Amino acid sequence: MTPKNPGHRAGPLASTAAGVLLLLTLAGCGGGSAATPDAGSAPSASVSASAAPGTPSAPPPASVPAPAPAAAPPGQQLPSVMAASAPVTLTIPSISVRTDLIHLGLEENGSLQVPQDDGNGAPASWYDGSPTPGERGPSVLLGHVNSPNGRGGVFADLRKLTPGAEMTVSRADGSTAVFIVDRGELYPKDEFPTLKVYGNTPGSELRLITCDGYDAATGEFDDNYVIYATLKA
Repeated sequence: MTPKNPGHRAGPLASTAAGVLLLLTLAGCGGGSAATPDAGSAPSASVSASAAPGTPSAPPPASVPAPAPAAAPPGQQLPSVMAASAPVTLTIPSISVRTDLIHLGLEENGSLQVPQDDGNGAPASWYDGSPTPGERGPSVLLGHVNSPNGRGGVFADLRKLTPGAEMTVSRADGSTAVFIVDRGELYPKDEFPTLKVYGNTPGSELRLITCDGYDAATGEFDDNYVIYATLKA
């Protein structure tokens, strides 16, 4: 059973769960060996599959204050957004990605669940404590960069995305949310900018997160790669 996140979309501008997403820590990325927990003190969001499938674990996140809700400048209105509707599929034509979106929550220790790869590749996942794609705030999608079968993971080509590229999320109510890529950024896992990635936003945004920075000597991925995208007006 997916643990319930008590901070799920708490208010029209709340994009993250207080004390949970603000120090999000997942399992360490695995390369040629089984994944090992990331025990670093800084927040990270590691979502790479290990060579051998398993259930990764991670230390519980520390509790820190939630960011202040985003607000429109005086005299300006907040960007228009869509009503809540669960995501079904993600399509990124420029890198030939079409994936179902599974819905995952939190482990009992408060860490984020990640898609489990049985060796045939895993779909991307939507963190169900974040806004649905199209709602106000950053919706969080996670995908593996590699797979135990030796092929690339669903987010293996995120680095090929360039500003202006479009991606579409189909939603349970039959609507689609189209996002435009703003940029991609690489972060060392021990310097992951949690508030920048998961903090509140005035409009609807999308975050695609995967692993990067493979170290052949350790068999681990040292970095995370994050795509930032904004709902198309």
